Amino acid sequence: MAITTIQEALERIAGSDPAKVQGIDAVILFDLSGDDGGKWTLTVKDGTVKLEEGETAAAAMTLSMSAADFLAMTQGELNPMAAFMQGKLKVAGDMSLAMKLQSILA
Repeated sequence: MAITTIQEALERIAGSDPAKVQGIDAVILFDLSGDDGGKWTLTVKDGTVKLEEGETAAAAMTLSMSAADFLAMTQGELNPMAAFMQGKLKVAGDMSLAMKLQSILA
């Protein structure tokens, strides 16, 4: 099933395989610009993932990009590392967390 909205993409990430989030204990803020953009807080703790709309907690890392690029990335059309290198994806805060997140986002 094709993902067509940011909400669907984030919900898929939130519902991802618990094995993918093992060892991650952090709050991540997604700050997405453009149509269908906005802010979402993803809390990963003890192998569970909780998604909330808005900036609801202090984030260890903020991931900023356009909503369109985020959708492309979650559908495998845009490589996260390539997006970062091209300046389409900006990361503020814990860079080691960004590396761990690659497996969840792709």
